[in-house]
Amino acid sequence: MEPFPMTILLATDGSKEAELAARMAVGIAKGTASELHVVCVVDVGVAADPRLHSGLRQRGRELLDDQMRKVREAGITAAREHLIAGRPDREIVAMAEKVGAGLIVMGSRGLGGVRRALMGSVSDSVVRHANCPVLVARSSEDLG
Repeated sequence: MEPFPMTILLATDGSKEAELAARMAVGIAKGTASELHVVCVVDVGVAADPRLHSGLRQRGRELLDDQMRKVREAGITAAREHLIAGRPDREIVAMAEKVGAGLIVMGSRGLGGVRRALMGSVSDSVVRHANCPVLVARSSEDLG
């Protein structure tokens, strides 16, 4: 079995790390003729008020539309989009399984050690639970 082309899942949240991840995913997809799926997971669990859910979904739609525009401007024509509500780590892993992803690409916001120990992070959880490799993009500020 050849490793390429494959299906790549890009998880985006609009952060600078997600933008870095998007550039990486586009480069890999172009270089390997792989199919690219883009997912934005809206964590509506953080909003108790149903009116806030609508606002969060709208913001998620805007983020996804913006990312899809950038992906297509970069020359990726086979990109597919997914807007989902739920826990980001669980939904990213589930979407990767659903689309048969051979690689997940996502950003890391670089939580500090204490905060990460208490809360964990979405990228940590995806790395632990995904059935495929996960490429986590970190900004240079997070590496120091």
